[in-house]
Amino acid sequence: MIACEAATWMQALGSAVTMVVRGDQLLTNQEPFAAQAVLKSLRRSGVDVRFNATVTNCERSEARDTRLGRVHGGAVRLTLEQGDPIEADEILVAVGRRPRLNDLGLEQIELNQNDPSAWPDWLVTGGDASGEAPLTHWGKYRARVIGAQLGGADEPELDDVPVPQVIFTDPQVAQVGPLQGELPDAVAVRVPFNSAAGAALLRDHVVGEAQLLVDPTDRVVRAATFVGPEAGELLHAATIAIVGRVPVHLLRHAVPSYPTASELWLRLLEELPREFRSA
Repeated sequence: MIACEAATWMQALGSAVTMVVRGDQLLTNQEPFAAQAVLKSLRRSGVDVRFNATVTNCERSEARDTRLGRVHGGAVRLTLEQGDPIEADEILVAVGRRPRLNDLGLEQIELNQNDPSAWPDWLVTGGDASGEAPLTHWGKYRARVIGAQLGGADEPELDDVPVPQVIFTDPQVAQVGPLQGELPDAVAVRVPFNSAAGAALLRDHVVGEAQLLVDPTDRVVRAATFVGPEAGELLHAATIAIVGRVPVHLLRHAVPSYPTASELWLRLLEELPREFRSA
């Protein structure tokens, strides 16, 4: 995710960008159609994306600390297991992150800093240290819930609260709920992003799609993915529909304004089977 976002903004600033990807696809935690849209856009903008690439050596001549925002010495030379070497001014390493827990004294209360999932139920944690989604908005949500509970408020904690996420590439990827592969029985509907007048009017060439996954039993939305310009602005409506367990026959009466990108909801609901239109 971070690599795709960084490649997007660096290319937009005029840099020549090469992405060295260890696997065979981008955004492995997103729907395949979303990953393909981002890949096509990156390559169309000039980013050189190389899959199944293994770096065996990295060297830099005259390496020195020139402070933030400046080239740190001579050219960097990457040697790959296969293919020609790559020379660049700078390297951005995007390999994930983990919380710094080694100096909190967790061993004093017999907690394994490397396995937060094994911590006892009585221990209340939030943010990155909890082992949950390392996202700012999720940490803020957990802080609100935990703070209310610690303050003695009657704050029920819902099960299976979905974690919404926006990837700020071009097009944006906005997703909430499980992926289609995790919901094999769900009814999936997908429409082009430019099928909504408001989305099509944003620019001349609109790239992207929108997808809903609906439970066939209770007919509520289980997941949604939006890929397109400013797709993140559509995500909260999907999150509300999922948390509120609103049946799709009621969502049909939530009228989107014309002409806005929210009309994508109307297009998606129209694609559902006819029997989903009644209670």
